[in-house]
Parts: sequence; structure tokens; C-alpha cells
Amino acid sequence: MAREPREGGRGGRDRDRDGGDDLIDKLVTINRVAKVVKGGRRFAFAALVVVGDQKGRVGYGAGKAREVPEAIRKATDRAKRAMIRVPMKEGRTLHHDVEGNFGAGHVVLRSATAGTGIIAGGPMRAVFETLGIGDVVAKSLGSRNPHNMVKATFDALQRCASPRSVAARRGKKVSDLLGKRDAPAAQEGADA
Repeated sequence: MAREPREGGRGGRDRDRDGGDDLIDKLVTINRVAKVVKGGRRFAFAALVVVGDQKGRVGYGAGKAREVPEAIRKATDRAKRAMIRVPMKEGRTLHHDVEGNFGAGHVVLRSATAGTGIIAGGPMRAVFETLGIGDVVAKSLGSRNPHNMVKATFDALQRCASPRSVAARRGKKVSDLLGKRDAPAAQEGADA
């Protein structure tokens, strides 16, 4: 198990699992919950984990158990079963800006130029790091609850589309959607 230091906040444990698809899981948050019974309170732990292969696949899961490691294991297993594929531009950013909602959570994700880095808050940062996106600007405008933020981020990521998929859906060529790249440069050279 390899662990990286974290800047603070709640949770934030990185673990690299041996085996499978080289998946990286990040613990977004861990919460102690209590159930009141006849003899007092019974404590359990709820964990939220994000899993990804840093190549465009990512998933999240929540798990609850009496012990922390068991809660993390359950959440990780659920995250692995619920992975989605996200199209990325040049393997580093999103193709277009997108918004996502879940409950009171509202997030805005914007593609960024090379070298920008990941500009996002805690739960969203975990999603982008495990997804493999290197340049993105994100803002959470609604709920600060980690569960709502992660689910709103996944809602936005599921709305992302690549130019190839849009062209196929519309029955056009990718060059028809994006336009000619060399035409403006050739025209400027002719004018000079």
C-alpha cells in the first residue's frame, strides 16, 4: 500500500490496490454515525470512496460498517461496480464545459488549457485525480455535502460527449463539427 500525504480536510487516504486494473481509490470522507438502542448508542462508520484508473474510468461508492476498514472495503467494492467512462480531450481535460446537479448540489466543470492543473475543491479533486484529468476548473455552487458534490460531479461527467460521438449521433463528420483548422492559417498567409 502506497500512501501520499494530504493537505488536510476529512478523510483523504490514497491507496493503490495490487491487482485488477491498476485502480486507485481515494477516501473522500468518513463519518461516524450512531444508532440509538435500548442500552445506549451503537456506533458505525460511513465511508465515501472514489475509484479510478487514471485513464478515463471512474466510479464512486458508499459503505457503512461497524469498523472503519470494513466500511472502506464495502465502499470500494461498490465504486468498482459502478464505474463510468468519460471522454477526455488529449487525455488531460474535458471536451467542453458542463454542469451537473444532484439534490442541492450544483457543480460547473470547465475545460482548461495545458498547465492549468486541477482547480477544484476536495471531493471534486478526488474524482478528477482518479479519473486522470490533469487540467480542469471546477466550482461547486450548491451543497457542500461531499456526497452531493460527488454525485453532482458524476452527473456532469456523464453529460460529457466527445466530438466523435456527437458526429456519429448527428450523422456528420468530425471535421464538419469542428471546422477546418488549417483554413484560417492559410488565409492569413495569403493576406500578408
